[in-house]
Amino acid sequence: MSAPQERNGRVVILGIYVTDLTFRAERMPLIGETIAGSAFAMGPGGKGSNQAVAAARAGAQVVFCTRIGDDAFGSIARATWNAEGIIARATVLNGVSTGAAHIFVDDTTGKNAIIVASGAAGTMNAADVDAIEADIAAARVFVTQLEQPLPAARRGLEVARKHGVTTVFNPAPALPLDDDIFPLCDYITPNETEATALTGVPIANADDARRAADVLLAKGVGTVIVTLGEGGALLHSATQSVLVPAYHCGRVVETAGAGDGFTGGFAAALARGEEPIAAMRFGCALAGISVTRAGTAPSMPTLDEVNQVLRQPAPSPSYS
Repeated sequence: MSAPQERNGRVVILGIYVTDLTFRAERMPLIGETIAGSAFAMGPGGKGSNQAVAAARAGAQVVFCTRIGDDAFGSIARATWNAEGIIARATVLNGVSTGAAHIFVDDTTGKNAIIVASGAAGTMNAADVDAIEADIAAARVFVTQLEQPLPAARRGLEVARKHGVTTVFNPAPALPLDDDIFPLCDYITPNETEATALTGVPIANADDARRAADVLLAKGVGTVIVTLGEGGALLHSATQSVLVPAYHCGRVVETAGAGDGFTGGFAAALARGEEPIAAMRFGCALAGISVTRAGTAPSMPTLDEVNQVLRQPAPSPSYS
């Protein structure tokens, strides 16, 4: 955990916790087929919780709002947040399981396929947000995603906007959205697949990402950031369009959680007052380190580790 004096920005994150059950193998099995895996691991996960861990290790003071069950996976969640210094606003439900995720990781490429069952967090609603309105009002940045029910995410964005708090919306997994949610977003951070799902624009390069971003700007988003994996991330607004290259920090072990690392790092950097492009570079460096490690939340680097990468010469764009 970062030193208290480094925690100079508060980030409130609304999302889910799940326990990741990660299986590594050479390929996915076919329906009806059983294959041998090379490794198994269990650890903390869930987009919101992963982003909270990334932001906390990146120096932010983090408040995380979710729901968990009164079970063994819930205990892992609480231990994770305590270890990271995260302030948890977690409602505990009796008789409802904490969420879990099945993660397949390709041994050769490190790429993944994921099934998420939200469990207790899947029952979240607008009342969970209303209960933490004071936390949101005291924050510099509010972050949410779409693994918990949409009404809770929407209410979070509305409350943050009411209090003048910067909003970061990570629309993952991609769902059909009413257009009136987009004006609530100072920043929206889809990956290529999510941006295509939201706009109908297929993305094969940075220019495609710009066209998709233009659709989201027209819907009322303040600034669009399309994350492009190995291609880095594109920031696109009414006044600028900047491609920030990815940081390649070693052999790719596992890509699960990289997008969460980017969003959590970006939010932490914004919360301490960095300009958006600098915050994007911070998020890209954090994600670049995370993919060299196994796990989602456990793969998130410390502030010192990210700063060491940022002190090196900036990478050249690899995605035109």
